[in-house]
Amino acid sequence: MSKTNIYWENSLIKRQQREQLNRHKSVMLWFTGLSGSGKSTLAHAVEERLHHLGLRTFVLDGDNIRHGLCQDLGFSDQDRKENIRRIAEISKLMLEAGVITLAAFISPFRAERQFARNLVNPEDFIEIFCRCDITVCENRDVKGLYEQARQGKIANFTGISSPYEEPINPELILNTGQWSLDECVEKIIDVLRTRGFFLPIVDA
Repeated sequence: MSKTNIYWENSLIKRQQREQLNRHKSVMLWFTGLSGSGKSTLAHAVEERLHHLGLRTFVLDGDNIRHGLCQDLGFSDQDRKENIRRIAEISKLMLEAGVITLAAFISPFRAERQFARNLVNPEDFIEIFCRCDITVCENRDVKGLYEQARQGKIANFTGISSPYEEPINPELILNTGQWSLDECVEKIIDVLRTRGFFLPIVDA
């Protein structure tokens, strides 16, 4: 079927109505960093905190996504780009559903992170760079992935045989190799509080 025969179907229920039902804004929190930098651990900790505050949330995690939605993709540069493209599109849909979406992926290339950012309004995207020295990431690596990559047993491994392009102007930089998990969670909560995400939305 040609793409010319595909049309966007507009929902009768708008994002603003879903946010009113949830009584909070939706947003896309995009966690990026090397394997072992603490992205998933931090995303789940933030989600738990937000859940206890009564907010609707969902974590999209790299390994989980590759078990299903992206199980057909490998780790070549092209496959990594397609992986992030799919995740970004899913995150956008969840944003429209009124959910605070926490996407935790290495997402090593700036162009793909920019693609995700460009899908939504500027205020809807918060890029969180989990900065962590690679030696710390390797020490945390209970699966031994870094060691296997250095031995050439794993190809295209970010930080070893494939590049990681650090964010240039992320909304938040967290030194996850030095700061505690609680400190990092609080800094994210502070950003959300500053942006008014905890202000209840009332019916117009």
